[in-house]
Amino acid sequence: MALGRVPMRTRVGKRLRRIIERPASVELTKYERLLPAIGEREDDLRDRSDDDLTRAAAELRIDGEFSTGRLIEFCALGREAGRRALGERAFDVQVLGVMGLLSQHVVQMATGEGKTLVGALAACGHALQGKRVHVISVNDYLARRDAEWMRPVFDLLGVSVDWVEPAATHAERKDAYGCDVTYGAVSEIGFDVLRDRLVTKADDRVLAQPEVAIVDEADSVLVDEARVPLVMAGSVDAGVVDEEVAKIVRRLRLGLHYETDADGKNAWLTPAGASVVEKALGGIDLYDESGTERLASVNVALHAHALLSRDVDYLVRDGKVQLINVSRGRVAELQRWPDGLQAAVEAKEQLPPSDRGEVLDSITVQALIARYPVVAGMTGTAVAVAETLREFYKLEVAVIQPNTPNIRVDAPDRIFASPSQKLRAIVAEISRVHEEGRPILVGTQDVAESEELAEKLTKAGLSCTVLNARNDAEEAEIIAEAGKPGTITVSTQMAGRGTDIKLGGSAVDAPEREKAVELGGLYVIGTARYPSSRLDDQLRGRAGRQGDPGGSVFFASVEDDLVQAGAPDVPGLAADDDGEITDPAALRHLNHAQRVVEGANLEIHRNTWRYTRLIERQRGDLLTFRDGVLLTDTAAELLRAEARERYDALAAEVSDETLAQACREIVLFHLDQLWSDHLAFLADVRESIHLRALGKETPIDEFHRAAIPEFHKIIGEAKGRAVKTFADAEVTSDGVDLAGAGVLRPTSTWTYLVHDNPFDSDAEQALKKIRGTLRKKRR
Repeated sequence: MALGRVPMRTRVGKRLRRIIERPASVELTKYERLLPAIGEREDDLRDRSDDDLTRAAAELRIDGEFSTGRLIEFCALGREAGRRALGERAFDVQVLGVMGLLSQHVVQMATGEGKTLVGALAACGHALQGKRVHVISVNDYLARRDAEWMRPVFDLLGVSVDWVEPAATHAERKDAYGCDVTYGAVSEIGFDVLRDRLVTKADDRVLAQPEVAIVDEADSVLVDEARVPLVMAGSVDAGVVDEEVAKIVRRLRLGLHYETDADGKNAWLTPAGASVVEKALGGIDLYDESGTERLASVNVALHAHALLSRDVDYLVRDGKVQLINVSRGRVAELQRWPDGLQAAVEAKEQLPPSDRGEVLDSITVQALIARYPVVAGMTGTAVAVAETLREFYKLEVAVIQPNTPNIRVDAPDRIFASPSQKLRAIVAEISRVHEEGRPILVGTQDVAESEELAEKLTKAGLSCTVLNARNDAEEAEIIAEAGKPGTITVSTQMAGRGTDIKLGGSAVDAPEREKAVELGGLYVIGTARYPSSRLDDQLRGRAGRQGDPGGSVFFASVEDDLVQAGAPDVPGLAADDDGEITDPAALRHLNHAQRVVEGANLEIHRNTWRYTRLIERQRGDLLTFRDGVLLTDTAAELLRAEARERYDALAAEVSDETLAQACREIVLFHLDQLWSDHLAFLADVRESIHLRALGKETPIDEFHRAAIPEFHKIIGEAKGRAVKTFADAEVTSDGVDLAGAGVLRPTSTWTYLVHDNPFDSDAEQALKKIRGTLRKKRR
């Protein structure tokens, strides 16, 4: 056998083990073979000056892909830049992660393995290949933190970097996007796309042509956030709410006046409830044609009253309703419900209604990412959504093994008959472990649960720090100290927190670290299974960082929301005196419930995309025409042809450019207004789609049948309206007076994410279908 060759049996065995351990993932074997060559460059580069290093990186700049030789040299330079700038020498697994991102994969790397440096080096690599790069994060805090933290690395490699955030001015945004690499939250970059789509002067756009997206926390951004559209709205008037209805609904009682379904997605009046409401409203008939408007107000008020809970779905802070991002347990700063529901929740909490707006434009995360020809990502939990990433983004997952093997001990789930019995067991477990001095991190489901647990711990004489949507501004500091011996930290969902928990605390005190290690490392407790196993894994992954010791255990109850949503038909199982169920059937049922909910969420994502795909395609076609109007004299040519005498008269009074810009603004106004009207029309169709679907026609077919003819009217209608406006509008050397012509754009605009699933019926059908499919499989 030739020296250095791997025996066939060994290669086959290694490949088989990878398939078993990492299903749905691809290999990076060809890049692993480059690691020795990259290592050989280390000593030489270490002896060079900073200027030499920067010049060497500049020599790699090329408009095109790196050759193998250039790739080796870049990775070696990147490793040295990290060592000098940050004191962080990239391990081989990190270098492999860089090459995975450069080859357009989603790389899975465990918590604490240094993904931030990997993403920065990959961004540099793409930039040195002549591409403009956006590093997309889950929130503004991480975008700014990572850009500032990694800036010395970028500087050494001669790559410019900046970030965008909500407070950035127009000029600052333009400068940031002009850099080689720009960091930004997915929402912020998406909102800039929406703003650019509505400019009336080409120079007002801040974004250049998209080229490369590197998505941090890729599963959170590409899967969890993908169901929530980003919206730009313009002011219409002050919000209004039916306060009389809100007061009536507030008095209704579950089981007597209204019922809800098992999934907590729908609520409806009982005959007794309808009678009470009709009487309170003066004896009207809610179900008569004359009562339709009041019935709609009652239904939305009932939804707010019965299905949305304070401190679970939203907070009331600073006199405002603030939605909570369920997948991350923090305030979703820019999210709101559609106008009617938003106002109903505000009325429920006796707050003034928000301004009402019309939707000017929207974009899904999926469509936003599709703008980039090159996409890569990184996360600690990608394999679980590998099929989703492949289906919706055509991305493949590559698993990077940890630099040091994971020695965390994951205990079996402890399952109880009721939530109260479970809570008592959780407090007892925290008390037991805390007596040893071991640091504890407790992951809860929502704000209300985190505060209830904190109250129970306080009564038990246990001091804890709480991290939830009320105090997420202090999250980095709280999480950084969670590894100190004797610390109890109670937190809502840990996904996207972005701060590693180091044993001993942030100061890396050696004696404190040694003490934490001796005690077994961080002990993670989950108070319930999350709707996705990925979220469970993300919580567990906070312990056992970089080969540290650690442990985890999840508690559950057969009455937990997850079980009731996914598999409410719980079999009768015996429990001990403390309410704990040790029958293996309980764990099987819990796993089944979680799979059902995961499947339903995927089906919702898939179904939502079926609807929005048509809208995105229509928007793309209209934007092509709009760009032609924005960048050329198309508008002037149109109006000159349709209103020659008027055009010639104005041409004698103002400059050609002033007249051309006036024509642009008139045509663009009507295009944008008609698109906004089209979105409103589609929203109406969407909300009533299940009533409109006839015979054997599916809702999506009916949606297409309604949407397509209406869309084809837009450009022709815009041209006709523009001709009329052109005839009436005053054009001077200062430009066109659109307000005088009665076509003023909104006086203010704002951006937000619509927390909305308009396809509840489809979602429930999906849930039932998946329950049935999995039930058959279990048989």
